[in-house]
Amino acid sequence: MTAPNALHAPLIIDIGGTALNASDRRRLADPLVGGVIHFARNWQDRAQMSALNAEIKALRSDLLICVDHEGGRVQRFRTDGFTRLPAMRTLGELWMRDPMRATQAAVASGHVLAAELRACGVDFSFTPVLDLDYGESSVIGDRSFHRDPRVVALLARSLAHGLLQAGMANCGKHFPGHGFVRADSHVAIPVDRRSLKAILADDARPYDWLGGTLAAVMPAHVIYPKIDARPAGFSAKWLHEILRGRLGFEGAVFSDDLSMEAARHVQGEQLSYTEAALAALDAGCDLALLCNQSIGDSTVLDDVLDGFAAARRDGRWKPDAGSEARRRSLLPRAPALTWDDLERSPAYCQAAALLPDLS
Repeated sequence: MTAPNALHAPLIIDIGGTALNASDRRRLADPLVGGVIHFARNWQDRAQMSALNAEIKALRSDLLICVDHEGGRVQRFRTDGFTRLPAMRTLGELWMRDPMRATQAAVASGHVLAAELRACGVDFSFTPVLDLDYGESSVIGDRSFHRDPRVVALLARSLAHGLLQAGMANCGKHFPGHGFVRADSHVAIPVDRRSLKAILADDARPYDWLGGTLAAVMPAHVIYPKIDARPAGFSAKWLHEILRGRLGFEGAVFSDDLSMEAARHVQGEQLSYTEAALAALDAGCDLALLCNQSIGDSTVLDDVLDGFAAARRDGRWKPDAGSEARRRSLLPRAPALTWDDLERSPAYCQAAALLPDLS
């Protein structure tokens, strides 16, 4: 079934374990929910993940099933046949020795990543990272392809091509760039004091060059005070004026995880989860991401659903048909191969054969 009267389903939420419980089912059936994000705690093996995702789709066929699965240290599923994917820096290092081999390996990485996830019922991964590797950021680190935005853009385009071969969209992150700052936005509030001219000339260049390639973008929980006092994910200047207006981006915009430390500190004010999600949407995000809030007896997700329903009644939030269309555009358009069929697929086997010596 699909969401009843779905004008806009802006919330991406998580579930607590390896199977749905009554609370999960109730939340996922809410028409305000547009998707679910999985973590390592939701993984047991391929059979379990496939069954879990089949149950989610039986509840709502339009739900977008997501995961952070980039390669290297950010790979949620690592066992029961999943290929160990290389860190993106590995591809950048290969580029310095053999650019054409690096391009080939990036396509292969994207193909394997997407094909394996889709064979288990996952629709979408938040990849590629477009941040530049300045050697300063511990949270980005080897998740970045390279320091040179040209290399980042070309390898990201190749990886996105591989994703597309397996029927998966992509998400460039973290706009306009998280690599320059040392602080980890999971636990602190990073501040990047460079000028707009400097950022657009360097960190944000991949978003300009990949405008026709990127299906989605995730802004950084970073404050750039010379441009706006708000973090980029809460800034209409960054999202409306620069990303959509100046760079011409027309795809979906996800907030980064609103449970992160930097997510709810806006201009000295501590926002509630509902206020943060509403502020992100008001600034130009199409979708608000709320992670790790379904564990135990937390009521955060229920509070946010109630808060959004109240905001809609009060006129503080209006569903956006354009945002909903962009969300639905990220859903796969063709059926996925089963794992058995995948292992017999020449394209997948050729791609997978390129990767063991890279990881």
